[in-house]
Amino acid sequence: MVVNDRGQPAGRRAETLIRPAAPIVPSGSIAGRSLMAVVAIMTFLVALTAGGVLLIAGAAADWGSQIAREVTIQVRPVEGRDVEAEIAKAVVAARATEGISDVQVYSREETERMLVPWLGEGLDMGDLPIPRLIVVKITPGSLPDFATLKKTLAETVAGASLDDHRFWIARLAAMARAMVLAGLAILVLMVVATALSVVFATRGAMAGNKDVVEVLHFVGAHDSFIANEFQRHFLWLGLKGGLIGGGAAALTFLFAHMLASRFTATAAGDQMEALFGSFNMDWRGYAAIAAAVVLIAIITGVTSRMTVHRVLRGHI
Repeated sequence: MVVNDRGQPAGRRAETLIRPAAPIVPSGSIAGRSLMAVVAIMTFLVALTAGGVLLIAGAAADWGSQIAREVTIQVRPVEGRDVEAEIAKAVVAARATEGISDVQVYSREETERMLVPWLGEGLDMGDLPIPRLIVVKITPGSLPDFATLKKTLAETVAGASLDDHRFWIARLAAMARAMVLAGLAILVLMVVATALSVVFATRGAMAGNKDVVEVLHFVGAHDSFIANEFQRHFLWLGLKGGLIGGGAAALTFLFAHMLASRFTATAAGDQMEALFGSFNMDWRGYAAIAAAVVLIAIITGVTSRMTVHRVLRGHI
């Protein structure tokens, strides 16, 4: 070990003298600004993906919860039968079933308004055999005998059918799982792309400062000291870029919520709310954005340190 006149290792003295001076990698370099922009973009996309997955999963959960609390009876018009009389018989059968808390009959006008988002405005639906809907609400905690209700409707009400929404609940659950898996796959790809960008940026920074690194080695600086300098530099770049990207994502969700509020009670607004909700993220969404910022910053710093160690072991 090389020792100076004070009995300290020469490498430690070199590190002590170098640390207060200018950093090894200039903070305002073009490569540094470019990397910070890449990190900001990646963080923005990661935060948008995470927030979008939470919004869709939340909307699917709300729909599933609402559907599980009610079933629907459809009464199709049958030639030679009075549809209003058939509806009245279906209501009597539903109310006679134990575990039913309320029965609501949709008028023909209300049913037609429900079809406007899909069929458009201005369409004359007077001649269409539109089924009439009866919404049957289930008492919380109860399990009505829908098999008996289906049999009663089939025997006493012409054109009636009972939909307990099991098919739609399964579809919503499958959609939510697919969206979560797709979001996780996209997040992994973005994290890998960010790490690769940091690797190339670190190699470029080390190549551009090759003489400085060689001088540090010559005076006895350890690899860990050089790696710490690069890690500190890229961690700070990652944190700044992450804050920019995460802040932009949070503002985007706030703007989307304000925009969605303006289209409330419109056909387009109803469709968007059915799929994504009201774009109103709760604390979990913003916590996910903050976690994305921290994760990207940590990945940037750790990847830079690992790259420096691997390059130094290769004797650049």
